[in-house]
Amino acid sequence: MIRTISVSPSGDIQTGRSIDSLVSDSGHWYWIDFNEPTDEEIELLKEPLQFHPLSIEDCIHTLQRPKLDYYDDNHFFVFQALNGESMEKEEVDLFLGHNYIVTYHSVSTREVEDVWKRLELAKAPGEWNPSIVLYHVLDKIVDNYFPHVYRIEDLLNEIDENSADRSMEELLEDLFDTRHELLSLRHTITPMRDLVYRMINSHRLSGILEQEEYFADIHDHLLRLAEKVEASRELTTDMRDSYLSINSHETNRVMKVLTVITTIFMPLTFIAGIYGMNFQNMPELSWRYGYFGALFAMFVIGMTMYFWFRKKGWFK
Repeated sequence: MIRTISVSPSGDIQTGRSIDSLVSDSGHWYWIDFNEPTDEEIELLKEPLQFHPLSIEDCIHTLQRPKLDYYDDNHFFVFQALNGESMEKEEVDLFLGHNYIVTYHSVSTREVEDVWKRLELAKAPGEWNPSIVLYHVLDKIVDNYFPHVYRIEDLLNEIDENSADRSMEELLEDLFDTRHELLSLRHTITPMRDLVYRMINSHRLSGILEQEEYFADIHDHLLRLAEKVEASRELTTDMRDSYLSINSHETNRVMKVLTVITTIFMPLTFIAGIYGMNFQNMPELSWRYGYFGALFAMFVIGMTMYFWFRKKGWFK
């Protein structure tokens, strides 16, 4: 689906105009949105819009790395948005010219939709221009990163507190899943941070330079997001090491107890093994109290070793 909106210098808004009429009208700036376009609609990027074949190819092949390409009459941006529910990446491609902006996304994107409605309902649309539309779209994309980062921070707090008293295996499984999500977030936020830094330091983007303080604010948000992601990854590393250390400690403690029990039973097994051979010339076998004497000796040896190990602190 393709939709269009144009704004005159006096602030009059027109929607639904054809692309041909927009391209030929130099008195308006316009916004064309390619929302889940068909193959026939994609051809309009070539004619009449006449975008560079490489940028069109980047639009068709989704999930490109965030980037900025300069061309003679326009600039091409690739942004990565995040789905509000599944945290899947959604590519938003954008062409910026002196009097137009063209957005392209293969799936319906909430950020573009919000800015589109905001422009339609604007009380002073004459104050808008293509660079301001770019700012609002980018700002929405970055703002929607924060709920994902905050959700992961809350999840890490739940794992750390373990108020539900879950097993170590369940906690480690959730921890590794969280690390995977953080890695995916870092692969999105870090390139976006570098891209915005390049945008605010480029002398070829005159429209952005006029709004430099606003784009610098987006860059500050991305810096904060990157710091939060790195801090959360360090926290998951510390929690993983702590859980593994606790698990190793518990294993060692159990092994120590089992070793003590085995050590106590070693002399008892030795005595039982000797008198279980039933040789004829074993004098103790004919002793009337031999059975009770052997049990008494085994009891004394076992209790002596038990109290000795307990004194050494091996049962703590």
